[in-house]
Amino acid sequence: MRYLEFKMERPGLLKKGQRITVTEGVLPSNYYYTIDPSLAMSANIPFRNRLKSREGTVTDIVENPRGFYVTAAFEEEDL
Repeated sequence: MRYLEFKMERPGLLKKGQRITVTEGVLPSNYYYTIDPSLAMSANIPFRNRLKSREGTVTDIVENPRGFYVTAAFEEEDL
């Protein structure tokens, strides 16, 4: 199982246990992932740590002073 954290701008867009799909974006030296349809976005991920799976499950949603953070689990080996 691999876990990835996403930043969500508003509360209530996702729920724990919800199935999600992600879209991969490419930068010159990194990938980033967006939970469809543009609900939350990951940090930049180096090419060597590319996410192989495009479907996952929301495992946790946390609010802190910087905003809302969603953790999602994907069926692949953790890095």
